Amino acid sequence: MAAAEPRRAVPAAELGFIGGSSTFAGGFPEDLADPRVAVLGEAVYATPYGDSPPMKLFTLEGRRVLTCRMHGWRRGVSRADASRQVFWVLREAGVRRILVEGGVGSVSQLLDPGDLLVCSDYLDLSQRRDVSLGGDYLLVMRQALCPELREVLLNQAEGWSAGRVFRRGVYAVTDGRHFESPSEVQALARLGADVVGQSLCPEVYLAREIGACYARVDLVVNYGEGMVQDWSHDLLRELFHGQAQQVGRLMLAGLAAVPATASCGCRELRHETLLREKGTS
Repeated sequence: MAAAEPRRAVPAAELGFIGGSSTFAGGFPEDLADPRVAVLGEAVYATPYGDSPPMKLFTLEGRRVLTCRMHGWRRGVSRADASRQVFWVLREAGVRRILVEGGVGSVSQLLDPGDLLVCSDYLDLSQRRDVSLGGDYLLVMRQALCPELREVLLNQAEGWSAGRVFRRGVYAVTDGRHFESPSEVQALARLGADVVGQSLCPEVYLAREIGACYARVDLVVNYGEGMVQDWSHDLLRELFHGQAQQVGRLMLAGLAAVPATASCGCRELRHETLLREKGTS
């Protein structure tokens, strides 16, 4: 069957969900068989940065949600462009609250595979910092992860059966796709990181640029190199496949629990730039 022609018109949606490796093994949300969910369709959209990944539109108790898998990453598309494509679509849809999940490696000695972390801050060590949609804004990253959405995720994570839930921590962002060396993991620990992954940035910048709140939950899937013990590929596979349904249910519950109105103040942290020529608007 020939691929569908990319669409230009993006449907309106209130919420966004960006799926990562922890839900990749299942079809989100249809595999969860939740009676509150109705899938309306899936489409690719033409963006200024190339065709978007397939974006699925569904309703959850009447609220419209746009979602994509694996942060939009695909072969032949740079990660920077993949992020631009996803957030361009979310902006055009009018999305203002975004929940995200992913898989990370532990840097802190306290964290074990199977634990969940709702991160509260980040260290950007990637080379993708200039990724934007061209908005002329000063982005204040004082409160990069929305405290209101973080609390929603923490409330839904209560009773997590695979491990413990940590309510704060620092996510170090690297470029990947390889894992870090033992010396790099030690350096990240000295910098104050708790986990390491590849997707929080530039997503957190793009979310702020489009005026959306952003929060995420990350499943620890391996020990960082040189931490505690060598990680196991079998355990990695087991977590990716075995926890997809549980993480999916957690994220669906989180989306359903997002307040209709925001009181977090995240949107006040996006300002018009002051770096303009005199007399221009």
